[in-house]
Amino acid sequence: MTSGPYKRVLLKLSGESFARAGERGISMDEVVHIARQTVQAAARGVQLAVVIGGGNILRGGSFTAGNNAIQEATAHYMGMLATVINGLALQDALETLGAQTRLMTAIRMDGVAEPYIRRRARRHLEKGRIVILAAGTGSPFVTTDTAAAQRALELGADILMKATRVDGVYSEDPEKNPHAVLFRELTCRQVREQNLRVMDATAISQCMEHGMPILVFNYRKEGNIERAVAGERIGTLVSERPDARGSVAGG
Repeated sequence: MTSGPYKRVLLKLSGESFARAGERGISMDEVVHIARQTVQAAARGVQLAVVIGGGNILRGGSFTAGNNAIQEATAHYMGMLATVINGLALQDALETLGAQTRLMTAIRMDGVAEPYIRRRARRHLEKGRIVILAAGTGSPFVTTDTAAAQRALELGADILMKATRVDGVYSEDPEKNPHAVLFRELTCRQVREQNLRVMDATAISQCMEHGMPILVFNYRKEGNIERAVAGERIGTLVSERPDARGSVAGG
């Protein structure tokens, strides 16, 4: 039984969350830290799907800037494959902690993962499995932010949660301006009008059009993923409603 306001949650993790700050590649210490929090969150009874990025391994843009050797579409496919590598690392870390998982990819690679099929993914969630969604949407020129928004809508999630290294959405980059203001609640319209760094414009538009709330929070604080799925007031909530966290939000 779910002990919180959400039955189903889509958690978006950047590829950078799999590496130490300022580094590239995969740090299993970081992966295990995320996996431990994810298992604790799932133990509350929430159905949990995870979309992951691949920026810790490579970014497609870095292969195309000033270099015509690799076509931009090819570079995007390379980035999608990087998310599968992260997905495999997270899957093993979760299963080591006793979780049941499924890794599903938008690009078929049957030797390592299941193909993403919406009905099958929903069934895995209903059975209590943590579903890891890799390879974005399977198409180039689509960010993993947009993939997360699309999967959240397809799977009928109650909320899209974006895990970051900062406490939420700020008026400016808090690492550059220590006086930047942290917003606790915003509407999608405010995010677009003020050009705030939440998710890319396509993802914001999709969530705005379909009423999908977004929570941006700091996953590096121990226990924050569990607090987020429990509906505690952390991070920044982006929603067209005054408060989409349920009755526990005021606590």
